[in-house]
Amino acid sequence: MMPQPAILQFGTSRFLLAHADLFVSEALATGEALGTIAVVQTTSSGESAARIAALSREPHYPVRIRGLTDGTVIDEERSGGAISEALTASTDWQRVRALAVTVQVIISNTGDRGYDLDPSDDAALLTDIERLPKSFPAKLAVLLAHRFVTNRDVALSIFPCELVPQNGSRLRTLIEQLALEWELPDEFRLWLNETCHFANSLVDRIVAEPIAPVGAVAEPYALWAIEQQEGLVLPCRHPAITLTDDLDRFEMLKLHLLNLGHSVLAEYWLKDQRRADETVREAMEDPQMREAVETVWAQEVLPVFEADGRGEEARAYLDTVRDRFLNPFLKHRLSDIAGNHAEKKRRRFLPMVTRAADLGLAIEQPKLKAALAEIS
Repeated sequence: MMPQPAILQFGTSRFLLAHADLFVSEALATGEALGTIAVVQTTSSGESAARIAALSREPHYPVRIRGLTDGTVIDEERSGGAISEALTASTDWQRVRALAVTVQVIISNTGDRGYDLDPSDDAALLTDIERLPKSFPAKLAVLLAHRFVTNRDVALSIFPCELVPQNGSRLRTLIEQLALEWELPDEFRLWLNETCHFANSLVDRIVAEPIAPVGAVAEPYALWAIEQQEGLVLPCRHPAITLTDDLDRFEMLKLHLLNLGHSVLAEYWLKDQRRADETVREAMEDPQMREAVETVWAQEVLPVFEADGRGEEARAYLDTVRDRFLNPFLKHRLSDIAGNHAEKKRRRFLPMVTRAADLGLAIEQPKLKAALAEIS
C-alpha cells in the first residue's frame, strides 16, 4: 500500500511528469523527498483523463531523456513512480479537500490562462462543499479556507510552475483578492501570509512529446529555480533544483532568449503558413528561419543584455539554447509553441522593447516591433 501523499499537484501535463514529478521520484529513491504525490486533473481534456486512468492502474511511467550534454549523446529511459493517487477534481473533490488539509506541499501547472478568475466562483463555495469551483485560484482559495479551519497550525509550501513572472506572489495576490470578495476573516489573510509560503519559481525543460497513455520524451537539460524564503519546504532535494536569491536572472535568460526564440520561430511559421508538423530543429535548419531568429537574438536582444551588464552570461546561455533547439531527437512542434501566441509575444518580446527604450539604446528592433504591432 502506497503511503499518504505529502504533495498535492494540480495539473497532469507531460511537462510535470518529466520535471517535478520525476525529480520527486528520483529523490524518493535516495530518501530525499517529502513523500509521494496526489495528482489532480482539473480540466475536461481527454489526454489528461487518459493519463489519470493510466496512473490509477499503474503509478510507474516512462520518461525518455534524449539529447546532447557537452557533446555527449544522451538516450536513456527513466521511470517516474512518485504518484500514489490520480484524481479528477469533478468526481473526487471531497478526496482533494481531505488531502489539502494534510499535505505539506502544493504544486501547480495549470497552463497559460490558469490564473484567470471566473465570475461564477462566489462565496457560496465556502459552504457548498459539493460544488466544484471553476477557476484554479478559486479551487485553491476554497481548499486553503478549509485548511485554515481544520489544520491551520501546520505550514504549507505552494510551488506554482506556470510560466508567469513572480508566479507565487501573483497567485497569493489572487487568493487574497478572493478572500476579500468572499469576506473571509482577517485572521485568514494573516494566516495566508504567515503560514502559507508561496514560492516564486522558474521551470525550464523542453518536454516535446507525450508517451501514450502516460509518459514523456524530454531533453537532458532541466532546471527548477526557486526563490529562497524563510519557512519554505521543498518537495525534494534534487540536482536540477536550485535555490536562489536572484530569480530574475534565471527568468530573464529563459524568457527573453529561449522562449523568445521559440516565439520568433512561431511568428514566421504562422506568417508563412509553413508545414503543420514542422519542428524547432527543422526550422533551425532552414536558412531563412535560422537567419530570422539569429538576427533577433544578435541585433534586438543581446544588446539589451549587454547594456544591463549581462552580455557574457547571455551569450553563454544562448550557446546552450542553440544546442537545445538543434536537438536531433526531440519533435518539438512549432504548432505547440504557437498556442496562445499573442499573449506569449507580450511576455517575451515587449519587455525587451521597453527595456531598450528605457536604456536609450540606439537599436531599432524592427522584427520584435512588427510582431507586437499585430496585437496592439
